Amino acid sequence: MINKIKLIPCGKESINKIIDGINQYNLDRVPALSNIWTPLEYIAKNENDDEIGGILAGIGYWNGLEINILWVKDEYRKKGIGTHILKYVEDIAKEKGATVAMLDTFDFQAEEFYLKNGYKPIGEIKDFPNGHRRIYFSKRLVLI
Repeated sequence: MINKIKLIPCGKESINKIIDGINQYNLDRVPALSNIWTPLEYIAKNENDDEIGGILAGIGYWNGLEINILWVKDEYRKKGIGTHILKYVEDIAKEKGATVAMLDTFDFQAEEFYLKNGYKPIGEIKDFPNGHRRIYFSKRLVLI
C-alpha cells in the first residue's frame, strides 16, 4: 500500500483539506468550546504612526490563546511595549473565554520576558538551534 502513495507539494485547496481533516478529527473526539479560530492580530504604532511592534495570535476551538509571534522593534525594547501588547491580547482573550495561553520561543529571543510575565516553561528542545534551546511556555489566564 505505501509503495503506491506519492507525496506532492500542496496547493491552497490541499492545505485547506489538511486543515479541515485535522479539525474534523479533533472535534469528533473533543467538542469545540468556541469558534474554530478567532484571530487576535495587532500592530503597535508610535506617535509618528511608525510600526514598532505587533502580535500574531488567536484563540483556538478549546479556548486556548495561541501566541505565534510577538515582536518589538529593537530600539523600543525594554520599555514596556512588549508587556503592553501581551497584556492587551491576554485581556481580550480572557473576555472571549480563553483560559490558557501558550507559545514557544528561543533562549536568545524572549525567555526572560515570558518568565517575567507569568509564563511557566512546560518543555524544551535542547541544542536547537545548535547551542541554544527552544522553550515552550503556558500561562493560566483563568484559574480553574
